[in-house]
Amino acid sequence: MSNQFKLMTEKRFRPFFMTQFWGAFNDNMFKTALITLVAFHAASLTSLDSAMLVTILPGIFILPYFLFSATAGQLADKFEKSRIIRLVKKFEIGIMLFASAGFFLHNIWLLAIALFMMGMHSTLFGPVKYAYLPQHLGEHELMGGNGMVEMGTFVAILLGQVLGAWLAIQHPHELITSVAILIIAVLGYWHSRGVPDSPAQEPQLEINWNPLTETCRSIRFIWRHQAVWLAIIAISWFWFYGATLLAQFPSFAKNILHGDESVFILLLTTFSLGIGVGSLLCERLSRGRVELGLVLFGAIGLTLFSIDLYYSSTHIHGHWNNQTLSDYMTFIGKQLDMHGNVIFSHWRLILDIMLVGLFGGFYIVPLYAFIQTRAEKSHQSRVIAATNILNALFMVVSAGFSLWIFHQGLNIPELFLTTALLNIIVMIYLCARQPLYYKSFMNWIRLKH
Repeated sequence: MSNQFKLMTEKRFRPFFMTQFWGAFNDNMFKTALITLVAFHAASLTSLDSAMLVTILPGIFILPYFLFSATAGQLADKFEKSRIIRLVKKFEIGIMLFASAGFFLHNIWLLAIALFMMGMHSTLFGPVKYAYLPQHLGEHELMGGNGMVEMGTFVAILLGQVLGAWLAIQHPHELITSVAILIIAVLGYWHSRGVPDSPAQEPQLEINWNPLTETCRSIRFIWRHQAVWLAIIAISWFWFYGATLLAQFPSFAKNILHGDESVFILLLTTFSLGIGVGSLLCERLSRGRVELGLVLFGAIGLTLFSIDLYYSSTHIHGHWNNQTLSDYMTFIGKQLDMHGNVIFSHWRLILDIMLVGLFGGFYIVPLYAFIQTRAEKSHQSRVIAATNILNALFMVVSAGFSLWIFHQGLNIPELFLTTALLNIIVMIYLCARQPLYYKSFMNWIRLKH
């Protein structure tokens, strides 16, 4: 059994892993339930346009990352981390009680406030999440530990989104959804009680409560450590890349693949499982070391299979001979083009999405492990907080980038192709600024042979 799975038997890792798993699960279950409810039953909540609300709500969730990440990073450096984790989990239970009131009262404003507070919950937990691991894991365990956390996070996101969408269409959704989010919040707190003590890294730190000046201070600090700065930019680029793809999956499934909601869930499941498997494989591929060679390997796979995703999806769209939306079973079954010939582009497309996720896991896990080993211990949480701010910024920019691409008259597959080609430019820049990525990749290739 791999060392990373053995971690699940140990008190230093299992309670923390389960706490972060249920937190990510609840975030996405509540957010998806609310967005689904607004999309299909907006009239029962508000007179506002549902399409506008569905666009605004994710922004409400992301906003706290800009407002509170700097403060969250300072708190995680100044105070003992397990105590912060338990306080955050208690806060989550309170938020879910507040959200339950919003569901029962059919009040969109209460639900929006609850969504904002769940974004704050994730913001407070983020710096603790990644700064906790290097305090309890040896350097040889960081690749496996980060792989487990990334796998757990993406599986939790997937399950939370699927269950959240299902809860929103049940009757009575108010009761069922409220019970579900409260149970998950309590589960998270129960597991947090087993998280071991994690001593403060800088207990004498004086908190700067101004998020703007503290964010600037953190970014200036990271800029002086260019190796860490470039790793953070590379992580944020991954979130740009992932957000660009995932945001288009619903429209991609319906308008390009001619599929229904189940095809969208199939795409989301395939991508998430790919990320999970890739994250878990990092320990084996790196032999337990922090292996930056995997970053370039992952980036190459991201580009190659995103390009093939463009060709496979274009082929499906051009040869579809049925105007009705297909479910996932029809989609992955035997398909005929307009001439009656069997086509295999559907399976090819599913494989492309799986491999994009897989190589995404290879890409992201070593970068987080690198930051955890290179960032100064006294600033580790603040470095992670700054990373979260940049991640959120890149995700917002990705939305603007997608809108600009569509304004140029391009479609969704062409957006995927453009992003894949842009990834090549970003990797050339990364290797030019930090040749260690290319050198590590070449050394890793030689060692594999």
